[in-house]
Amino acid sequence: MFLGGHAGAGKYRRSKVVVLSNYLRVDGPGGATMRNAVRCKHHPDQLRMSQRTIANILPARALQMGHVEVHQPLPTQRVAQIDPFLLLHHFGPWSIEDGRDPLDVGPHPHRGFEPVTLLYAGSIRHHDSRGNTGYLQAGDVQWLTAGRGIIHSERATREFVRNGGTLEGIQLWVNLAPAHKMVQPRYQHLQEKVFPRHSFPGGAVLKVIAGTFAALEGPAQTYGNVQIWQLTLPAGATVDLPVPPASNFAAYLLDGELQTATGFNYRGKTLLNYRQDGTTVSLTGVAPLTRVLLLGGEPIGAPVTQHGPFVMNTQTEILEAMRDYQMGKMGFYVEEY
Repeated sequence: MFLGGHAGAGKYRRSKVVVLSNYLRVDGPGGATMRNAVRCKHHPDQLRMSQRTIANILPARALQMGHVEVHQPLPTQRVAQIDPFLLLHHFGPWSIEDGRDPLDVGPHPHRGFEPVTLLYAGSIRHHDSRGNTGYLQAGDVQWLTAGRGIIHSERATREFVRNGGTLEGIQLWVNLAPAHKMVQPRYQHLQEKVFPRHSFPGGAVLKVIAGTFAALEGPAQTYGNVQIWQLTLPAGATVDLPVPPASNFAAYLLDGELQTATGFNYRGKTLLNYRQDGTTVSLTGVAPLTRVLLLGGEPIGAPVTQHGPFVMNTQTEILEAMRDYQMGKMGFYVEEY
């Protein structure tokens, strides 16, 4: 949806591979200043597990992207990526009352990765140069494999803008391995009703978008081994989440407040990036309700070169992407809105 991600406004930055073992931020006394963390009581039963520890605490900074403001915890100047995840934009919640679309992202190209839109509230229309049109409703997910190149737009639907309401969502950029950078584009519109759910004692519910949890398998087709789960966590409920040893893992808090196994509390609009030093992540709800986006994936480990909406492995490939876009090799976008 959005044209690119960066730590500062106005210019795009080239991303580099980040090795998790080099992260300096820690969860606990002696770590970097934790503005969103509060010391609380430990959970001995949780600490006996092989718990992952937190490498980075990344607040979502307000960022102006064209005419809209989004919150971006990834990338930052310290953390360029959480391989294979390149970017996370939290847009909204925006209240639409005046008939104006606060989103209105016009046609733009992508190559070399998968932009994923998770819609929490509202209604969005997608259209692209491959002739795909989708109307997303609250709870739906759009998984777009840009591959060798596609042009698309995303806007609030006309009916939603006319009637008003709240618009909120997340766009996530998932990298593609070098072998898949130039695959044919693919569009998946996954409706709310197709996602399996796991209920925990205490009222927590986990929705499986991609990958597996317990015996449940998410419907999203992916090129890499990734796990994307949406968690709603009421106060007092504790969830123990198994994490594959070879995967990176992160948790983005949209709102609310939760506590980790080390006894620290974290509030909304914060991304917790975990080290690869355990097989379990435990979270306990503190606020009446906390919404969490959970991200896991095996690192690709390849060089990353980004220029705006193109994510490749070399500068030469970026130049080729720009040339191909200008020559019309990513298709022709015909507006039908």
